[in-house]
Amino acid sequence: MKILAATTAPLDLPTDLLALACGDDAPAEAPLVAAIDQALGGSLRRAISDERFRGKPGQLVSLHTQGRLAASRVALVGVGPEPRGAPETTALLTFAGRVARLANATGAVNAALVPPAALAASAPAVSSALALGLELGSYRFDKYLSEDKRTPPSLRNAQLLLGDAISAAAAIAAIERGQRVAAAITRARDLVNEPAGFMTPTRLATVAQEIASENSRPMGKLELTVLGPEECAARGMGLFLAVAQGSVEEPRFIHLAWKPAAPRTDKRIVLVGKGVTFDSGGLSLKPSDAMLDMKTDMAGAATVLAALEAVAAEGLPVEVHALAACTENMISGRAYKLGDVLRSKAGKTVEINNTDAEGRLTLADAISYGLELQPTAVLDFATLTGACVVALGPYIAGVMSNDDALASTWLAAAQAAGEEMWRLPLPERLAEQLKSEIADMKNTGERWGGALTAGLFLKEFVGSVPWIHVDLAGPSSTDKELGHVAKGGTGFGVATIVEYLRRVSAA
Repeated sequence: MKILAATTAPLDLPTDLLALACGDDAPAEAPLVAAIDQALGGSLRRAISDERFRGKPGQLVSLHTQGRLAASRVALVGVGPEPRGAPETTALLTFAGRVARLANATGAVNAALVPPAALAASAPAVSSALALGLELGSYRFDKYLSEDKRTPPSLRNAQLLLGDAISAAAAIAAIERGQRVAAAITRARDLVNEPAGFMTPTRLATVAQEIASENSRPMGKLELTVLGPEECAARGMGLFLAVAQGSVEEPRFIHLAWKPAAPRTDKRIVLVGKGVTFDSGGLSLKPSDAMLDMKTDMAGAATVLAALEAVAAEGLPVEVHALAACTENMISGRAYKLGDVLRSKAGKTVEINNTDAEGRLTLADAISYGLELQPTAVLDFATLTGACVVALGPYIAGVMSNDDALASTWLAAAQAAGEEMWRLPLPERLAEQLKSEIADMKNTGERWGGALTAGLFLKEFVGSVPWIHVDLAGPSSTDKELGHVAKGGTGFGVATIVEYLRRVSAA
């Protein structure tokens, strides 16, 4: 999509769709709304009244101008309370996403967006958020639909009406930042949406190779290492390989590294993503309904690989490593068993009391591999526990950490990126649940506090290195469209990773 910032007065701009972000403070009385209503002979005010439009999130009024304006159609999109000060990224993303959906539904090729006037002072951040929302709002995963069932997006051009709040050069740079992140999120969504029969561990490794080899990167290079089962065995990855042994699909350990040509910091960040491409539960077999969406259990791996694509495209001057231990968790005569005692790469032994708690096993060995890179911080991302969804619902990711400063920086990046996250504790008293009589630890505790004991399990393998654990089981996929978020894989976490690494680079 071609996205530009424009200084043209909204009433004078010829476009297929003119969309205004309206807060809940008397939207009908806003000067621009009043001017449009006057040009339309009062029909906009009548539509506002008829639709009971109050500018609340989720509300929308749209009508054809019948040639009375330069724009063919005008839309008012509710964004809730008028922002005061810092950009309300989530509201902007939702606004732009809804505009993209309306444009594509009405066949609009061109659209113009008017964000809340209160955000003019934050025009670069607003521009990035609107560009990101527009691109994501147009996303569709239709690869497996017949041609006659596909409806390609019509929207090709968008103008952001920011007045003189931003220079042309700054606007272009900000829009490009948003579009780079959108491309990475789209990559992550595609990976998660693919059927498990296609997106196998070996296929994920192929995708990593595609990312590493794409385009020339004068600001640095992407390096890829892929380990097969024999190489993983030589490195002592007993937990990862035990999960993998029940499947006929070979596991792959992916290590994608971004090495900037001129780093501005000596920090080295390791990102670890859970890469279980299909999770049957193993011998602790899931019921059929619970297995339906288990192709999404590799969303953590999709997130870290896609984020590195954005990091390389932006040329961030910080060294970053993305790790993903990719496997299926299946049943067979070779599957690992309840009661097995496994030895991890770190040397710790683990008694298995639930084969459906496999993600933490793969992550533990991946974290141990990552520690050998001598990182300044380790961040892991996983669709790890249903307990986290019970605690926080489907839209918010749980965050656990052993370092308050890192957690604070991470949560600030999440807020700026428009992704909802909430910090959860790591209470040491719950670690008692992981004690085993025959091994160093068990892989699960009791039902209560399941998200926290999963975090405590991982903490045992981190040591003193600053660490963040993000349980994105809820927001990694959705069965509802919401603004810029499409049904299926969401690409959650990519935007926050990129924002966090921008902050690390600038520190």
